[in-house]
Amino acid sequence: MTAKASPGKMILFPAIDLKDGACVRLVRGDMARATVFSTDPAAQAGRFAELGFDWLHVVDLNGAFAGRPVNEAAIDSILAANRLKLQLGGGIRDRAMIESWLARGVERVVLGTAALRDPALVREAAGRHPGRIAVAIDARDGRVAVAGWAEQTEIDAAELARAFENAGVAAIVYTDIARDGVLAGLNVEATAALARSLTTPVIASGGLASLDDLSRLKRVAADGVIGVIAGRALYDGRLDAKAALALLAE
Repeated sequence: MTAKASPGKMILFPAIDLKDGACVRLVRGDMARATVFSTDPAAQAGRFAELGFDWLHVVDLNGAFAGRPVNEAAIDSILAANRLKLQLGGGIRDRAMIESWLARGVERVVLGTAALRDPALVREAAGRHPGRIAVAIDARDGRVAVAGWAEQTEIDAAELARAFENAGVAAIVYTDIARDGVLAGLNVEATAALARSLTTPVIASGGLASLDDLSRLKRVAADGVIGVIAGRALYDGRLDAKAALALLAE
């Protein structure tokens, strides 16, 4: 395996998950257990920008289930009102939609279900747009789930990730579904193990609850972990944004 580059500053991605046009947080991906935190996604993105974030991780939850974008108006409003770099996933499953979002100002498109069902599409897109395509791998007990986590497979998460080595993919966004939305703490061990098995960088997701989580994750940055997504902990105040950014900037 090729040696990893020296890690730079780890990126903290605040998350905006969109359901019916509102910013919500789910519990383990259950659409019936959604807590609404804001009905104005553009304003919420603006608050994150004011706190000093550079990136934003946006997921069209309805789109993930429908297999096509549903919250386009909300996403366009975020793009129009903010200069944050946008990492977007949810229901993006063909070349036309990938090209459309990149042309509209999305910095990085995240492909999840498409990575399993149409890996050739991912490779083609990553080849055409190096560094602007990420692969989302969402796992329960190490096995991949797709279609908004509604469909469980027996595919090993690391096996799927390895299928995109040397394809030009910017990162693997690895989510431990069991921890997502419940503030159980990041699965640092599994994330680091995945990163060590790849040359593609990894972004951690699912369960971030505290500065201690960030400290633990920072210690495995050299394994290839380049970022982490923060959701509920930021919204409910458990994670102080300025303290978190300062910790990662050290």
